[in-house]
Order: sequence, then structure tokens, then C-alpha cells
Amino acid sequence: MTRLPIFSQSTKQALAGWPPPVLDPAGPFASSVTALSWILFAIGAAILALVLVGLWVALVGPNRLRSRLGGTRVIWLAGIALPVVVLTALLIYGLTLTRGLRAPTQPSDIKVRVTGEMWWWRVAYLDGEGRVAATDANEIHIPVGKTVTVELESSDVIHSFWVPRLSGKIDMVPGRRNVLRMQADAPGVYAGQCAEYCGGAHALMGFMVVAHDPGDYAQFMAARSNPAPSPKGEATRGAQLFRNSGCGACHRIAGTAANGLAGPDLSHVGSRRTLGAGILPNNRGTMIGWIGDPQSLKPGNRMPAYSMLPGRDLTAIAAYLETLR
Repeated sequence: MTRLPIFSQSTKQALAGWPPPVLDPAGPFASSVTALSWILFAIGAAILALVLVGLWVALVGPNRLRSRLGGTRVIWLAGIALPVVVLTALLIYGLTLTRGLRAPTQPSDIKVRVTGEMWWWRVAYLDGEGRVAATDANEIHIPVGKTVTVELESSDVIHSFWVPRLSGKIDMVPGRRNVLRMQADAPGVYAGQCAEYCGGAHALMGFMVVAHDPGDYAQFMAARSNPAPSPKGEATRGAQLFRNSGCGACHRIAGTAANGLAGPDLSHVGSRRTLGAGILPNNRGTMIGWIGDPQSLKPGNRMPAYSMLPGRDLTAIAAYLETLR
């Protein structure tokens, strides 16, 4: 039977922000969701206390109170009027509090399109005209203090996009484009997760949102337009092995003959913090393990194993991918 990966403490520390805290907002859109959550917790606690008081009265309370508890007036007030008033107030307040999450896109918004795949995230940065300016996978980079409009799609099954510290959650439905807004108030790495069961590797479908200072973000976007560097040393042999092994049929590397779309874009894979959609820290050792036997790390994913390659060839390919920054 295939075993799920067990991570050491050092590996967990490398995956910054994981698992994501759900009641620690780091932006205005998440703050409204957190405020609504605490209100729901408080109302739930109050209703539980009311039920417990009623239970005490029904079991051991004075006969006078017990007779009133079963009366028509209590049923109308506590059983009908109270739920109607509370639920109506919550609905109105909740819609008011969270309406900004799906407000119309503003011209100043940063625009990112994220497509859910089985089981990873395709990322496209859009220009002011809605055209794709740069592509990536499993990481979203945003500037601090700027509202980001995220267009959400799915290419296969229903997924759900959720970055608890930056926004709410919304489903990604095949054939439909949903929109969610998020914003980070401070630089950092914010973990996200698919929140809708989408198949066997659902629990291992994470991603990172990296918030940069505006200057660093501009440098990041500028670097995304640079061509892939010419490999040197061991990486040269790795690039040749990458081509000869057919990796370009599934993966794209900008500026090369690799133009596959079935798998994640690898144009800048060396700069990513994680591999396998958030489950492994990105280093040469984990890259070698992923290429050689990805099913042992993430059962059910669509990456074929290259266990037939000798270790030195796997090392060379990993060395080449490390240079793609």
C-alpha cells in the first residue's frame, strides 16, 4: 500500500506558514471573514447556553418553570421567532461584511488567474488588458498593500481556493470563472489550500502566496520576462537529459523547445519555495526524489516516475532545474 509522506520538523519549518492559521488575518478581506467567524462563535455559544438552561429546567427545574417551558408561548418565541430573527440578522450582516470580497474589479487592482488542476495550481499574471504577461505554478506573488483580483477557474473537477490569512474561500467550477479579492498588509509567505475534496491527492494540494514590498515585486515581475539562463557544467547534461526524456511534452520552459501544458510551468522552478504543490521544500534532494518516484510522495498525481534513470542522471536534471530562477 502506498504511504503518504511523513515530514520531519525541519521540513515543516521550511514550508513556511503551514498549516495556515484560520483566525489570524493579515489583510482587510480576511479581517471581515474573521470578524464574522467570531460573531458566529459567540452566537453559537449563547444558543448553546440557552439550550443547556432549558435542558436543566426540563430535567431538574421547579415545576412552575417546567410547565412554562412546554407552553405554546415558549415554542413561538424560542422555536420560531428567535431563529428567524437571529438567522435573518446574521444573513444581512454577513452579506454586508463580506460584500467587498467580490466587488467589481478596479483598474488599479493586480490581476492573477489561477486554474485548479489535479492536483496543483496553474498561475497566470495578467496585464491591464487581461492578457497573460507571465506564468507560474503553485505560488502567487503579490505586492503588499495592493488589492489583488484573482480569477478562478478549473480544468477538471471542482476545487476551492482558500488563503485564510488574506481572504475568504470560493469554489473553482469547470466552465465558470469566479472572482475573489485579496490583500496582504505585510510582506510574508501565506499558505493556501484546496478546501473542496477533489480526489485522492486533495489533502496534498497546497500553494503559497508571497507578498513583496512594491519594489521587490517590480523586480520579481521583471525577472519573469528574462529568458532561461544557458546551463553550465552538470546542468548542461541535465538540460539534454530533460529534452531527451520527453519532459518538454508536459512542461514548459520559456525560451526553450519545451512547450508542454499538461504539467506545471518550470520556467522559474528553481526559485520556488516548494515542490509538489506545497508538500516539499524545494532543494536538489527533494527534486531528485520527486523526479524519480513522485507517487511515493504524492499518491495519485499525474507525474510519471523516472526511476529507470540512474542516480547521476536524476542529479543532473535536478541541477539543471535548480538554475531556472
